[in-house]
Amino acid sequence: MTKADNNVGDNAEGSTENAANLNALYPFLSNKKADPASMNQALLDSISGKLAQHQRVVNDFFTTSNQALIDCSGAIAEMYRHNGRLFTIGNGGSSCDASHVAVEFLHPVTAGRPALPAYDLSCDKTLMTAIANDVGYEYVYSRQVENLVSKNDALIAISTSGNSTNLTRALAQAKKNGALTIGLVGGNGGEMLKMGLDHCLLADTNSIHRTQECHVTIYHMLWDLVHTLLADDRGNLGNTTHDNKETDNEIR
Repeated sequence: MTKADNNVGDNAEGSTENAANLNALYPFLSNKKADPASMNQALLDSISGKLAQHQRVVNDFFTTSNQALIDCSGAIAEMYRHNGRLFTIGNGGSSCDASHVAVEFLHPVTAGRPALPAYDLSCDKTLMTAIANDVGYEYVYSRQVENLVSKNDALIAISTSGNSTNLTRALAQAKKNGALTIGLVGGNGGEMLKMGLDHCLLADTNSIHRTQECHVTIYHMLWDLVHTLLADDRGNLGNTTHDNKETDNEIR
């Protein structure tokens, strides 16, 4: 992990050479009026810095973790071969990613790929708020996992820190149920990396935004690899009106 990942407001990237950019972006810090030309250059430099960091994080992951990604995809494919279901969880922006994962599997955009059962456990606001109010927010997912997730299923938890208590409790319950457990994490992996999950995929950066950007690429790859591995099983995995021939034609 580089110093650039320990950013300040996700702008100056924490490095000495970008201190001037920080002052240009936030002139009130030095009680100076912003110069338009300096501001524009600072914004251009900020974009370049963020793009470079994004590329480094993604490249580092796919340089070191391709086999881990394939192994995780194989486990999900095997779960589907045994008529299992995929469940996803997360908080905040990672909850949006959890929903995205679920909809990719349940509503595939590539012709010829069948829908596969996948459910985002944050969708039922009545249940979520009931559990949070009656028991505590740290139980909003574990209570659902206890009753819904079986040994044939899989649970994906997405977190930029790996330390969210409601996620670690849910993963612990999923392990107790005998389900496949998968984590997508950032930073140093936090508690989720220490739990002995079946698969834990780490975006090595302390930047929340760069972590989330890497996570999107990871789960799009997971989705694609799972369908590739299931290509010979499609007749048994669901009905589709499309040919089983592989195409990249999107339907939305």
